[in-house]
Amino acid sequence: MLRRELTQYLRTGRVLRRPKGVRLPDGRGGRPNTLHISQRPAEAADRAVPGHWEGDLVFGKNMSPVATLVERSTRYLLLVALPAGNHEADVVADALGAAITRLPKQLAKSLTWDLGSEMAAHQRFSAETGVTVYFCDPKSPWQRGSNENTNGLLRQYLPRTVNMRDYSQTDFDAIADQLNGRPRQTLGFKTPSEALAEVLR
Repeated sequence: MLRRELTQYLRTGRVLRRPKGVRLPDGRGGRPNTLHISQRPAEAADRAVPGHWEGDLVFGKNMSPVATLVERSTRYLLLVALPAGNHEADVVADALGAAITRLPKQLAKSLTWDLGSEMAAHQRFSAETGVTVYFCDPKSPWQRGSNENTNGLLRQYLPRTVNMRDYSQTDFDAIADQLNGRPRQTLGFKTPSEALAEVLR
C-alpha cells in the first residue's frame, strides 16, 4: 500500500519500466546493413566530442508522434514535427534529415536509435546527411540514456493525453527552448543552451 502511495510522487508515475516489444520491418529480429551501437566511435561513447545524437519517437494520444533528438555532450534537444503525425520510415528520414542539415557541420556526426521500423530508411538518411546511424540492442532504452532522460522531462510539457498532431513545429520549438533553458546537474548546472554555445565558440 505504501509503495502505491509513494508512486504518485514519481515524475513518471511508474514503479518499474516495462520494456515494449520490438517490431522490425523484416520480421527476422534484425535489419540488414545496420551498424551496432558497439561500433560507435569512442568520441561518441564518452561524450568527448559534440555532434553525436540520440533519437526516438515520443507518442501522444491516438499514436501521434514527435521525433526527439538529444545531443549527447550538451543534452541539447531538438523536437521534429512529423507531417500529419505520419511515422513511416521515408517520412521520418525526410523530417530528421531536414532538421540535421540545418545544424552546423561539426554538430552532425552520428545518430543512435532503437530498432523501430521508423528508421528502416536509415541508409538513405545517412547518404543524404552524412550522419552515420547506429542501432541499440532490442529492449535496451538505457543505451540511449540521454534521450530517455530528456523524453521523461518532455512529458511534463507533452503528456500522453495530448495529440501531437495539434502542435506545429513552432510549438515544438518553443517547448524545446524551455527544456534547453533548464539547468542540468550533469552539466554542472549549466543549461543545454549554454553548453551548446560553449562548444560552438
